Amino acid sequence: MASRATGLKERNPAPAAVPTGSAPAEPVPTRTAAIPAWAWSVPPVAVLALVFLYPLGLVVRESLAPGAYAEVLGSPSFRDALGTTVWLAVAATVGCLLLGFVLALVIAFVPFPGGKAVSKFVDVFLSFPSFLITLALLFLYGSVGMANGIWTDVTGDPEGPFRFLTTPWGVLLAEITYFTPFVMRPLLAAFSQMETAQLEVASSLGARPLRIVRQVILPEALPALAAGGSLVLVLCLNEFGIVLFTGAKGVTTLPMLVYSKAILESDYAAACVVAVVNVALSAGLYVLYRGVSRRAGA
Repeated sequence: MASRATGLKERNPAPAAVPTGSAPAEPVPTRTAAIPAWAWSVPPVAVLALVFLYPLGLVVRESLAPGAYAEVLGSPSFRDALGTTVWLAVAATVGCLLLGFVLALVIAFVPFPGGKAVSKFVDVFLSFPSFLITLALLFLYGSVGMANGIWTDVTGDPEGPFRFLTTPWGVLLAEITYFTPFVMRPLLAAFSQMETAQLEVASSLGARPLRIVRQVILPEALPALAAGGSLVLVLCLNEFGIVLFTGAKGVTTLPMLVYSKAILESDYAAACVVAVVNVALSAGLYVLYRGVSRRAGA
C-alpha cells in the first residue's frame, strides 16, 4: 500500500507554493498603430514647398502674363544679356580650367616651403564672398587704385591707364580670380590619390616634364577637370555680385537684367520671364554637372 501511495504522489505531484510578496505579473503592452514611412516626408516637403516651390510658382505665374515671353525673348536687350552671360561664363570657365590646372600642378608636384599651407588656403578661399575679391581688385586696379596711383606718381599724369575693371575684361578677370579655386579643389584631391611610382617610372624612361603632364597626369585629372569646370560654368552663369561691384555699366548679364527690370523699371512680368529662362539654363547645367561628377566619382 505504501508503494502504491508513493507512485500516486509521483504521478500527481503537489502544486508548487506561490511565494508571498512576489511582484505582480507585468501587463501585456498594447500595440500602437505604426506611423507609415511616407508620413515622415511630409514635414520636409511642406517646408520646401513653402520656402522654395511657392515663390518659384509665383515667379512662373507672373511670367505667364499675356505676351510677356514674346516681348522679352524678342527684345535686343535680352539677346544681348544672354550672349554676354554665355560668353562670360564660357570664357571664365576656360580661364579657370587653365589657371587652376597649372596652380594645382605646382602645389601638388613641385615641393616648396609652405605648400601645405597654400593647399589649406584654397579650402578657406572657397568660403570668401565674391564681392570681397572684386573689392580687392578695385583697390588694386580701380580708377583710384594702387596701380593708377603709382603710375601718376611716377609719370606725373593726372590719370592712370588702368580702367579695364569697368569693362567685360574686368568682370572676366574677377570671375577667373574668384572661381579658380573651385577647379583647384577637385584637382588637388585627384592628384593626392595618384601613385608617384607612375611619375618616377616615366621620368626614369627619359620622359620630359611636359610629356609626363600630357600622358600621365592629364588623363588622371580629366574627370576632376570636367567636374570643376561644370560647377564653375553653373556658378558663372548666375553670378551677380561681381558684375555689380565692378561697376561695369556696359556689361548686362541675365541676373543683372532681372535686377534692372524688377528694381529699376518695375516691370515684374519681364523680370520673371528672364528669371525663368535663367533658372532653366541653370537647372540644365546642374544636371550636366551632376552627371559629370557622378562619372568622376565626386
